[in-house]
Amino acid sequence: CCLPPLTSHIAMAPAVWIRAALPCLLLVQASATPGVSLRKTPSKLIGSPKFLPKSRYAHGGSRSVGVRSTAPQSGEGSGRISDRLGVVGKIYQRLFPKGSRKYEAGSTVAKEYDAWTNDGILEHYWGEHIHLGYYTPEEIAKGYKKKNFIEAKFDFIDRMIEWSGILDLPAGPKKVLDVGCGFGGTTRHLAKNYFKDGSVTGITISPAQVARATKLAESQGVPNAKFELKDALAMDFPDNSFDVVWAIESGEHMPSKTKYVEEMTRVLKPGGVIVFATWCQRHQPPIFNDVEKNELQFLYDEWAHPHFVSIDTYKKIMRATGKLDKVDSDDWNRFTLPSWRHSIWVGVYDPWIVLRKPWTWKKCLRDGITLERMHRSFNKGLMQYGMLKAKKKA
Repeated sequence: CCLPPLTSHIAMAPAVWIRAALPCLLLVQASATPGVSLRKTPSKLIGSPKFLPKSRYAHGGSRSVGVRSTAPQSGEGSGRISDRLGVVGKIYQRLFPKGSRKYEAGSTVAKEYDAWTNDGILEHYWGEHIHLGYYTPEEIAKGYKKKNFIEAKFDFIDRMIEWSGILDLPAGPKKVLDVGCGFGGTTRHLAKNYFKDGSVTGITISPAQVARATKLAESQGVPNAKFELKDALAMDFPDNSFDVVWAIESGEHMPSKTKYVEEMTRVLKPGGVIVFATWCQRHQPPIFNDVEKNELQFLYDEWAHPHFVSIDTYKKIMRATGKLDKVDSDDWNRFTLPSWRHSIWVGVYDPWIVLRKPWTWKKCLRDGITLERMHRSFNKGLMQYGMLKAKKKA
């Protein structure tokens, strides 16, 4: 460690506290949630990129929940949401009752992703892929923490490829667009492993992500992956430009889900495939009660989300374009749910990058809490993991 001796001793206390407190936080919260249990924690958890097999990792306008409120349903309780979350739940509800990074048109999302990219913490824990991982029922039964956290993200991409059917296109895709590419991990994986004879273009509104993604593509020797700074709702690509339009977890940040789908459809070639994965809120009815509305509002405002929509709403938007055929969907919550708490555990077992950057402590604490609240929202069905696909009519 490069820390001076005194600093090391000061840092050690937070390290011990984090290792002790976060598992307790999960345990207390799990005990307060019917039907939720935690498996025994292994003595070691290998989740950092440096532990990933080399074959997989080259480097080692905000909207409120505007629905009419109803009386709490039977069994849901009443009053403050923290009343049902246990002691730790009460504490963090008092400390962080509202989201701190509310969506603002034209600035918030880019600024947040620039900050996450520049501090290096997100890439350290999540690797090159800023999206959830895929866990088979067998892996979940054995204990999700036994699976490499980053390997699960590669598995998600491979499973999404299978589900999409894009490899079955008659001519074979030559031009692929990755909408909301982050550090470009998925873009490079697609370019290296599925479209070696074609090109994959990743777009993002974060200048820092474009720079980082481009640097990684150069260092990894992936010349057919390129990255551009573009707004997904106003792309300047010509109509009918790509054989495949692909996106993972970018729709959450789009203020207009309709424009998001329309733009992806516009640049897709006739006969091509659009496939995207996105966090969704459950369909209504039943309409959201006060507890659900409060929870959704926090999830909107903490990570710069304007709003979520349901899987069914996305399907209606896709059909309404009049240009898409064979619209299909699925909810992959059953395969992705472990990612939320797995994200917390990798931080518990490897806290040092955070401890060396004190200016990030508050944000990282909030992010850890939000990960747990995301887990709870998906676990109880308030949120769903939407998978959507369609073909463009010839």
